[in-house]
Amino acid sequence: ATWLSHNFRKTYFRLLKMSSPSETKSNDITVKSYKVESRITSRFAHTTVKSSVVNSGPNAQSIGFNVQIPKRAFINNFTMNVNGITFVGSVKEKTVARNLYAQARARGKAAGIVRTNSQAMETFRTEVHVPPGSKVEFELHYQEMMQRKLGVYQHMLHLQPGRLVPLLQVDVYIFEPKGIKFVTASNTLGEQFADLTKISHAKEKAHIVFKPTLQQQRKCENCTESAVDGVFTVKYDVERENNAGELQVSDGHFIQFFAPSDLSPLSKNIVFVIDVSGSMWGLKMKQTVEAMKAILDDLSMDDYFSIIDFNHNVRCWSEDLVQASSLQVDEAKKYVQSIKPNGGTNINEALLRAVQMLVRASNQGLIDPRSVSMIILVSDGDPTVGEIKLSTIQKNVKRVMREEFSLFSLGIGFDVDFDFLERMAMDNRGVAQRIYANHDAAEQLKTFYSQVSSPLLRSITINFPENAVNNVTQNRFDKFFSGSELIVAGKLQPSDLTTLQSFTTAAANMDLNIQTEADIRELDSVLGTHQHSFTGFARQMWAYITVNQLLAERSLAPTASKKRRITQRIVALALEHQFVTPLTAMLVEGHDQGRPERLIADSPRDSKHVDSDPHFIMHLPKSNVDICFNIDSKPGHILNLISDPGTGVTINGQLVGSKKMKNNKIQTYFGTISIYSKTDSVQVIVGTDRIDLMEGRNNHSFSWGATVELISVTVLLHSVWKKHPVQVDFLGIYMSSDNKYSTQVHGLIGQFAQEPKVKVYGVHEGADPKKKEATMEVKGNKLAVTRGWQKDYRRDKKRGSDVYCWFIHNSGKGFIDGSYTNYILPQLDSFLTAI
Repeated sequence: ATWLSHNFRKTYFRLLKMSSPSETKSNDITVKSYKVESRITSRFAHTTVKSSVVNSGPNAQSIGFNVQIPKRAFINNFTMNVNGITFVGSVKEKTVARNLYAQARARGKAAGIVRTNSQAMETFRTEVHVPPGSKVEFELHYQEMMQRKLGVYQHMLHLQPGRLVPLLQVDVYIFEPKGIKFVTASNTLGEQFADLTKISHAKEKAHIVFKPTLQQQRKCENCTESAVDGVFTVKYDVERENNAGELQVSDGHFIQFFAPSDLSPLSKNIVFVIDVSGSMWGLKMKQTVEAMKAILDDLSMDDYFSIIDFNHNVRCWSEDLVQASSLQVDEAKKYVQSIKPNGGTNINEALLRAVQMLVRASNQGLIDPRSVSMIILVSDGDPTVGEIKLSTIQKNVKRVMREEFSLFSLGIGFDVDFDFLERMAMDNRGVAQRIYANHDAAEQLKTFYSQVSSPLLRSITINFPENAVNNVTQNRFDKFFSGSELIVAGKLQPSDLTTLQSFTTAAANMDLNIQTEADIRELDSVLGTHQHSFTGFARQMWAYITVNQLLAERSLAPTASKKRRITQRIVALALEHQFVTPLTAMLVEGHDQGRPERLIADSPRDSKHVDSDPHFIMHLPKSNVDICFNIDSKPGHILNLISDPGTGVTINGQLVGSKKMKNNKIQTYFGTISIYSKTDSVQVIVGTDRIDLMEGRNNHSFSWGATVELISVTVLLHSVWKKHPVQVDFLGIYMSSDNKYSTQVHGLIGQFAQEPKVKVYGVHEGADPKKKEATMEVKGNKLAVTRGWQKDYRRDKKRGSDVYCWFIHNSGKGFIDGSYTNYILPQLDSFLTAI
């Protein structure tokens, strides 16, 4: 750290970069053991990750525990033992957990656990500060249902012990009542581990073991670094006696698996809708073209297709569906190869044209009634041209889509609004998938297409005797694709029945009408004899499927009241089955010398969303309340934050705008912060690329790489990736409550040095079930306020912490003196005039 100026009184500033620094690794931390165990029973996996770590150094230090888990998994337990003090996790409704956590954090007695977005996994991370000699044991549990894709179930375990470990072991136990067809554990960790995985495989069960010795873990013969860093993958499939499916009953629940084979594929009618806007330029377009050429080659003579490409305009390669002859496929490949990305994004018109094309073909009798019709959308961004309101686009597409059509959405890149693409797909009998814009994006696109390229059945319904079951999950399916699996689960009604039957109907080249049955007690007696089977699998699997289906319903809920009802059902199920979902969190509690300590495991937010529109968080200690408000100003405006003629200090921020509009609005950020002391003739100008200090005739410039550390005020640089299509690098500024200002201080922040009296009352449910509403009395005004979560970097400079604050609308009107326009200044070193 470098001290800027000792003459600059007490108005020092802390400047920190907010990109993604690599974590430092201490040699004074010893990992004693690292064990991973998965028990997979009937496609449902329960995974436990245990690590035992010792602070072997002479000083107190932080010990971390990072585990990457699959995105579809639900954490359902976490415990930690620190020097004999045990922290135990329990799942609670998110607001309850956060409030309890906030209480502990206010006493300085809590650490944070977060889950963050990555490609196929999420990172569960926690850290604990311990004295020398301390032993810490971590144990994380999570559950997930295996999804069959292209004829395979795939179980992925990310091994990242971070050190050489005397005892490193992975055990995967699989039990499948109908038998295991094959099981493999392909080596993806490196050549040196090629022969270290052992597989024992009987008819119904398998055991996979990976247990490298300390020497085998080394990157080289005398290396002290571990080569164990990557994904350990187990793949398998099960035996299927016939096309009737597999019905299992256990623990008062049933699971019906349906994956018929030996059926002839149905013909397809596909409209490919490809985003060719300017943001697709470069690698994204190159990979999309490569994938499309392979996909077009895969079409059969029975298929019909066309291509629509769109930016601000919409173009059709062919206005009508054409047969996928070799001549037409070659012409389509040439067309795709010639695309040059540029311009905006008109998703609405492109999708409406695609639906019109299928409707026209259907009306003209060109579509075989037994064929499958689908639209495959490939896009990397939000709409910027034509209709840009996402909810309106969703309604427009839903209105014109026919029941027999499906929409599949592929979102390329991290900045795409994937939630929107997913809602559209789910609303129209399809699915969405995120495609990561890297060197293998073409493979990701081709793999997804392979999963939907061979439809075998339409209109599938799986029924059970009416009085035998209840709480049945989705049992009607639009399509069944080769290599996948349909699963229905439910609860048994109390009865004297000894068997349960299921009845499946489906449309194919010939209509299917099939039946299967299962003994109600047989499987439980078998599970009792298998040491490593997961006896509660059916109950947890039913809950897992139900919660995921309710989350999908919630995202499509047409009204706030329906959304609230679904939310209540999800929370109730998640609490009963101890799942950390987007609506619940895990509170981890322990007691140190009689004092409670707490941690919180929360679900991830979409990394796409970054704070914008200069927002302010005020803690008013007398009222013990946090207040938030935004200033909805324009790029280029200079806003006064602190203006104190008494001490001669003024702090101002100049706004920059986002690269493009979102919802008809340019988002703004602080691009420059100026701190000026008139008394000492010193000015610090903090930009996103450098920091300039001007002291009389002496000028100094600092880079963010050479981090500069000062006191009292914190300025953070929030970095985004260079080619981000919307956001820009921006600054956050955080003021200490210890600063001594004169009685003349004012400004958007400075005016609150003299805390106003605040009263909040009439708290009630709002339109958004996650946000309470109330009335606030302040400065003689009555304001309608909304309570929600805001990210605050005052305590946790790296990840930020969540603050539950009352949000004041209309740019702080009624809370700040005058209007926000009174705080706009002509120059970065200007003082505020009287308001």
